[in-house]
Amino acid sequence: MTEIRTLPEAVAELIHDGDTVAMEGFTHLIPFAAGHEIIRQGITDLTLIRMTPDVIYDQLIGAGLVKKLIFSWGGNPGVGSLHRFRDAVENGWPRPLELDEHSHAGMANRYVAGASGLPFAVLRGYRGTDLAGRSDTISTVTCPFTGEELAAVAALNPDVTVIHAQQADRDGNVQMWGLTGVQKEAALAAERVLVTVEEIVDELSPRPGGVVLPGWVVTAVARVPGGAHPSYTAGYSVRDNDFYQAWDPISRDRDKFTAWVQANILASEGVLSR
Repeated sequence: MTEIRTLPEAVAELIHDGDTVAMEGFTHLIPFAAGHEIIRQGITDLTLIRMTPDVIYDQLIGAGLVKKLIFSWGGNPGVGSLHRFRDAVENGWPRPLELDEHSHAGMANRYVAGASGLPFAVLRGYRGTDLAGRSDTISTVTCPFTGEELAAVAALNPDVTVIHAQQADRDGNVQMWGLTGVQKEAALAAERVLVTVEEIVDELSPRPGGVVLPGWVVTAVARVPGGAHPSYTAGYSVRDNDFYQAWDPISRDRDKFTAWVQANILASEGVLSR
């Protein structure tokens, strides 16, 4: 059965040193509060997975908790680079960062393979790039029906998937709507699933285009209003564009970044300031 926990309890129970952790969400529903709780608890040596790593992964990498990143595209949306990410790759600060880079299509297919219980996925892709030569999770297979050579990508099966959603009921069924990405596939592929939600309701009301994760998929739910800030939650909040702009000068400087983490994560209960 799904357990309803506080966020500190859920993170402590489900995420451990050395785990492979996927934190998904596309444009909105990005689980910032959960990422900050990982930083507070100092959970380290993580392998992080995300299709579009943005500011939350910049923060986790800069905090020195990440040894490897599995991803496709990384940046501060609408602003520019992730400077803590770049510093780790280019200078090994605060620690070296191993990379496994894929295309968006490759990452989505890897999650689907993991969710389907398959060892790999097949797609047309990677031609004209050097990604296959840089990753041991990209190979080729020959179609037994046409003889065509296709790309093959290894399945992703995170130890833990963390997502944010609008609602959960008291049985742990979760519903999200608006722009969605690969949250469903990432959850189905994982051994454990933590969902932070805006509210817990007695009954979920069907939503056009909504995605429902049944309680048997979800290990723990934590009620965290505003848990996606500075991204947004459709129907509950708007994107804090000023924060993304402000993050650029903070993240460029190691001392400014370290001071920001101390003031806004380690010494706070999740209230972000600029």
